[in-house]
Parts: sequence; structure tokens; C-alpha cells
Amino acid sequence: MSGTTTAAAALRRRAAGAGANRWVVLVVLCVSLLLVAVDATVLHVAVPAVTEDLKPGGIELLWIVDVYPLVCASLLILFGTLGDRVGRRRVLLLGYTLFGVASGLAALADSAQVLIVARALLGVGGAMIMPATLSILRQVFPDRRERALAIGIWSAVAAVGAAVGPLLGGFLLEHFWWGSVFLVNIPLMLVSLPVGRLLLPESKGDGKGPWDVVGALMAAAGLFGVVLGVKRLGSGESVGSLLTVLPLVVGAALLVGFVRRQRRRAYPLVDLKMFARPAFSTSVGCIVLAMLALVGLELIAAQYLQLVLGLSPLETGLRLLPLTFAAMAAGLAGARMLRRFGPRRMVCAGFCLTAFAVVLLTALGRTDDCALMLSGFVLLGFGLETTLFGAYESMLSEAPQEQAGGAAAIGETSYQLGAGIGIALLGTVMNAAYAPGLSGVPGVPASASASAGHSLGEAYEVAAQLGGSAGAALRHAARDAFVHGLHVTLLVSAGLLLLGAVMALRLPRAMQCEPAEPAELPAPRDAAESRVSV
Repeated sequence: MSGTTTAAAALRRRAAGAGANRWVVLVVLCVSLLLVAVDATVLHVAVPAVTEDLKPGGIELLWIVDVYPLVCASLLILFGTLGDRVGRRRVLLLGYTLFGVASGLAALADSAQVLIVARALLGVGGAMIMPATLSILRQVFPDRRERALAIGIWSAVAAVGAAVGPLLGGFLLEHFWWGSVFLVNIPLMLVSLPVGRLLLPESKGDGKGPWDVVGALMAAAGLFGVVLGVKRLGSGESVGSLLTVLPLVVGAALLVGFVRRQRRRAYPLVDLKMFARPAFSTSVGCIVLAMLALVGLELIAAQYLQLVLGLSPLETGLRLLPLTFAAMAAGLAGARMLRRFGPRRMVCAGFCLTAFAVVLLTALGRTDDCALMLSGFVLLGFGLETTLFGAYESMLSEAPQEQAGGAAAIGETSYQLGAGIGIALLGTVMNAAYAPGLSGVPGVPASASASAGHSLGEAYEVAAQLGGSAGAALRHAARDAFVHGLHVTLLVSAGLLLLGAVMALRLPRAMQCEPAEPAELPAPRDAAESRVSV
């Protein structure tokens, strides 16, 4: 009897230790995500300093900014499924190492070419880290209620990272040289690597059949082409341009070939049967639509704040902070809302709330209405994060644990594609509504009006060159045309969001919480024996 009691007490202590470790693992994963999210935006404020120091050409500067998200988006499926095969912890730790090395290379870059290579390597490291964080989270939180809380914290950290990037970059640039925005990653990686090696559990899929190397490369090349084409459309390139059409066509053909190949294989790289599950496919679609609305609106909002209202970049960042804080609050409250309302009502309500916020913002005009803007941004941030939380949680819970890496990669890829398509689509809508307002401005030549129709910033430059009453008239007309374009774009976004609300009706009504065995995590004293070498 005494022996049995002692053994039971030992099991209770071990279970308590494992439970504590789960939340420590979450902290490590959130730090990983924070680094990747910050690095996606931290360079934006450093572009002028980089331009002055390295003097890149126009194409080189474009690649310096875009190569990180482009490479990261194209490699998510490759590394997500590789983690299922060789071990998610192993891929994550290799991603840490590469991210740290690439950060040092970027910080010390003495030419545009070296910086482009370093940013590409950062994208590779980010693609290794992002799906691994979600797939490990799926493993260490088998209970759906706990996992929902963990995903809420994870998504709140992602919102913080997106907002902190420009602010951190601005602070560092005031005190140090532009390379410091990359150098700050190295100490964090030096801490994360040994801590992750000690505390993170290793996991992998069932390992049946060979890893489809050809399929992984097809997916990577196809996504690279599609994302590159979408980004070129978003930057204002002509739809008929060969450099835009060719990547899109080749990328789409490779992705179609990838899908056909996966359907034929006995052991596919990505189990496409997951898309036959309404909850999974609907969640992926909701993520795309939510990001499509968010990124395009953020881009246009930043232009409105700076070019129409005349705010500085720092003031613009501060005006957008309420959106971030509201998103953090929604992430932290998401688990409770999901249990109470279920995925269907939660995601549908999130879309509807976001659509209401977008329609509310159509009341914005040429003058600064701080109260209206604050209300709209708070509702926008809370609604969008509610939508993304519910969609991510449903998608991850619907996927089998052995396919967690592939499912996480699909979710992150849909996130990136939605962001790229949003910039392209809403940017096109904005330009189509903005340009006609500049035709026939009194005293302004047709060639000047055509140049001013490209963007509001260019319109201000043309107006300054014209000067006098013609320049003032062009500036006034451009500002009015931009506000009109903003309203049209907001209404189109509201329509897309309501479409997402209708799509969300396919999600399950209630949150299904099946009993799950607790995840096996190494106790701190046993970690040395249980580690798998990287």
C-alpha cells in the first residue's frame, strides 16, 4: 500500500511538472514568433538609411524589402512538411541558428547584394520557425480548451510583433546605425537556441513512405512565382507585363501540378483530404479573406494618415496602436469566446464586426476626426483578431496531429497569400477610384494629370513642380480623389468581409472538446537524456 501511494504521488508530481512545462514551451514558441513578426516590419523605417548608405538601385531596393516575405511564404510548406518528417523541434532549432547567422550578415552588409542575400536567408529561417511553432503547440496542448488559450496568446504576440517592428526600428535608428535593426536578433537567438534545445519536446509524423522532395520543390517554386506576381501587381505593375504574367502563370501551373502529384501518391507530402473537411477548408478561406482585408486597409490607412492628414511616421504608428491593442485583447479573450459561442458564431461575428468598423471608417474625410478613427480602429482590430483566432484554432484542431506541420504551413501560406492578394486587389480598386478624379483639373496639363494619377505622393510632387494656382488646384483635387478612393475601397472591403461571414457558416456550431492524453514533455532534470541531437 505504501509503495502504491508513493508511486501515485510520484506520478502526480511528474504530471504537475509536465503541466508547468507546457506553458514554458508556449513562452519559448511565442518568443520565436515575436522575432519573425518583428523582422517582417522592422526594416520599413530603415529603408531611407539603407538607401543613403548602400545606394541600391530601384530594383535592388525593392528586393531588399520584398525578398524576406517572398522567400518565407514560398518555403512554408516545404519546411512544415519536413518538420513532420525529421522532427519539428529539429527544424525549429536549425531555423534559430540560420536566423541568427543571417541577422549578423544583414547587420554587417556592405553592399545591396549582400543585404539581399542576408534577407533571403532570414526568409528561409523564418519559414523554418513559423510552422514549427504552431505544430509544436498542437502537440504540447492536446486538450482543445488549453490549446485555444495557447493559440490566443500566440496570436496576441503576433499582433504585438507587427506593431513593435516599426517602433523598435525607429528607436534603434535614432541611437545606432541601420544594421542595429538586425543585430538585435542575435542576443535573443543566443538565448532561444539553448533554452529551446533544453525545453522543447521533439515530435514528428508517422514517417510512412519517403518524403516527396520533388513535390516540396514544386510547391516552393509555385508559391514563389504566385507570390512574386501578386506582389508586382500590388506595386502597381501592369497586368500585361511579362515580368508579372510569367511568374503568375508558371507558379499557378506548378501548383496545379503539385496538387495532381499529391493526389496520385500513396504517401503525399500534404494530405489534401484535409480540405474535404468543411471546418479545415473553410478556416483556410477565412484566413485568406481576413488578411486580404487587413493588409490592404493598413497600407491605405497609413497613406491617409501621412499624406492627407499630414502626420509624421511616428504619429502614424501611434494612431495605429489602438488596432494592435484591440487585437491583443481579442487574442487573450479568444479562448473564452470560443468555448461560449463556438467557431461558427465567433468567426461570423468577427467578420461582421470588422465589416461594421470598415463602413464606420467611410465617414473619415479631409479633416482629422480622432474619436471616429479610434473607434473604427479598435473595432477593426478586435473583429479581425477574433476572426483569425477562430479560424486558426479550427484549422489546427481539425488537422490530424501527424499532419500538424503541413497544416500549420497551409495556414501560414494562406495568411501570406491573403496579405499579398489584399495589397494587389485593394490597391487596384484604390487606383481605379482615385485616378479619374484628377482628369480635367483647371490649369493642369494632361501629362501632369496622368503622372499625378499614379499615387497621391506623386501628385504632391507634380503639384510642387507646377506651383501657383494650378499646383494648389491639383493638390486639392488629388486629396479629394484619394479620400473618395478610400471610401470606395472600404466599401469593397466590407463586401469581402461579409462574404467571409457567409463562408463562416460552414464551421461547426460548437467547440468539440474530446478528452486527450497529456503530452509527454521532458522534465527539466531528464532533458539531457531525452534530447535529440540537431
